[in-house]
Amino acid sequence: MKDVELTKEQQEEIERQWAILSRGVMEIIPEDEFKQKIAKSIVEKKPLKVKLGLDPSAPDIHIGHTVPLQKLRQFQELGHIVQLVIGDFTGQIGDPTGKSETRKQLSPEQVKQNAETYVKQLFKILDPQKTEVNYNSTWLAPLTFADVVNLAAKMTVARMLERDDFEKRFRANQSISIHEFFYPLMQGYDSVALHSDIEIGGTDQKFNLLMGRHLQKEFGQEPQAVLMLPLIEGLDGVQKMSKSLGNYIGIDEAPNEIYGKAMSIPDELMAKYYQLVTDLPHEEIERIVNGLQDGTIHPRDAKMKLAYTLVRMYHGEEAAKEAENHFKTVFQKRDLPADIPEVTISQEQLENGQIWIVKLLVELGLVPTNGEGRRMVQQGAVKVNGEKWEDVNANIAVEDDMVIQVGKRKFAKIRLA
Repeated sequence: MKDVELTKEQQEEIERQWAILSRGVMEIIPEDEFKQKIAKSIVEKKPLKVKLGLDPSAPDIHIGHTVPLQKLRQFQELGHIVQLVIGDFTGQIGDPTGKSETRKQLSPEQVKQNAETYVKQLFKILDPQKTEVNYNSTWLAPLTFADVVNLAAKMTVARMLERDDFEKRFRANQSISIHEFFYPLMQGYDSVALHSDIEIGGTDQKFNLLMGRHLQKEFGQEPQAVLMLPLIEGLDGVQKMSKSLGNYIGIDEAPNEIYGKAMSIPDELMAKYYQLVTDLPHEEIERIVNGLQDGTIHPRDAKMKLAYTLVRMYHGEEAAKEAENHFKTVFQKRDLPADIPEVTISQEQLENGQIWIVKLLVELGLVPTNGEGRRMVQQGAVKVNGEKWEDVNANIAVEDDMVIQVGKRKFAKIRLA
């Protein structure tokens, strides 16, 4: 593109796209190539092919997963094409990134089921008309053993051991299975198969993302540019958002749950959440962030706006209004919500009109297990008609219209039959 004379309009469009697409990105490798790709796309009026690999090791998407999806949506709004790669083949190996031991392999059935759920949730953010959904078993499964040997020959063991998690496990004398070396090779080969122009991923995926560039060069292709996005901390404000740590907001969770969880986000993380996981215009985000910094916007008000936005994005405007009203009623006015679900308890479930408090929580569907029920009672998270209940061994005399509350957001009103 260096020899092409750009018009003023083309130059302005290059700068506009660069400003949007580089916003919120931690690192671009290499920046000059990325800008050249934008310019070539504009001059030739040909959309960029932007790849995101997804390893469906779990069926649900949480807010942390949406950070790269929001960036992909920006690419789509600028006319580019998203190449989603569902790792139905690599998912059977499991990404060893950040793992201190060999990861358990998933069955093809588990991967397929998770992938189907993934795709459905992805289109809550991405435009289906500008999204190609690819399954990497399409090109990886047909490879012969000779093909695999040829692929492996393009990378050295020494280079593999430069990868942080492999290096740590090697030094700690922990096992590294040979098949784990193939994960970054296969992810990189996805870029070869799709002739990707750009690949997006988290900062923890740097080695895998650069593998795509390396293999594209080895196969005689123009190497992709890499955009690395920050990882977002969970509700604890410390650890990366994760279902296993319980510090997550799931995009398929109930509106009241999303709203309530968002209200527990630490104040110091609000700017990051606004910038990385909302669909608000950049100007509005800047206004809110600046208001938080200079004290003209109260953190509570900014948090309510964030909670409303997240519910609206995944459940719609009406659900967001209802979740906000529910929160105001329960937590600001300290009243009970108007729409407490009613659960029928029969006399057969009781003994002389009483029931063990933990068993009652399970029967009402407020906790999944007795163990969880015990934990909630012991933590003082259970209220009976507004009064805290902390005796985990006690039986409770059940009455009609009795309201049981677990935590801040779960309620049930008893109907005796």
